[in-house]
Amino acid sequence: MKLSEKKLQKKKEEIILSAVKIVNEKGYQGATMEEIAAELLMTKGSLYYYFKNKEDLIFQCHVLVLDQGIKELEVIFNREISNEQKLKLMIASHIRFAIEKKETFNMIIKPEKTFHSEQLNPILQKRNEYSSWFDQVIEEGVKVGEFKIKELKIVRMILLGAMNWIQQWYKPNGEKKIEEVQEIYEEYLMKVVK
Repeated sequence: MKLSEKKLQKKKEEIILSAVKIVNEKGYQGATMEEIAAELLMTKGSLYYYFKNKEDLIFQCHVLVLDQGIKELEVIFNREISNEQKLKLMIASHIRFAIEKKETFNMIIKPEKTFHSEQLNPILQKRNEYSSWFDQVIEEGVKVGEFKIKELKIVRMILLGAMNWIQQWYKPNGEKKIEEVQEIYEEYLMKVVK
């Protein structure tokens, strides 16, 4: 990769990270290209050099967040620890993403409401890749006798569904800190697979 391509890629990543921050603060509808540009001390017009429009930028935000989540789950899965420990760490990771990247993460849950068909398929593929790490750890846990379940996919959907519901009730200034919520979810969701 040429130096100019590296600089372009670095600037795009900087813009995407700024957009993720603004979307998480203001929501998809509330985030404007002007605010994203201002965050980076750029003009709105400069953003269009890097992205076709707001939808393209938001799509790239989702790809980034999903890629981060996938990478984190892959690292956890490849650790030399029990499947139970892996699943607990995956639950904690998912909870953190659901809380810290709430607005971006929320659009990933219902991508058909945000993205057109050209963007929807890549998002759905990444979502499937993300959930496949849960499938793999649960399947491995069943094989070695750590987990006692028959319906792997349904159990994975129960786990992810329960964790995604956090979007509806968690308040950053509420009575529970992220770490406490992670521990509670780990404790109760592990009972689903035991």
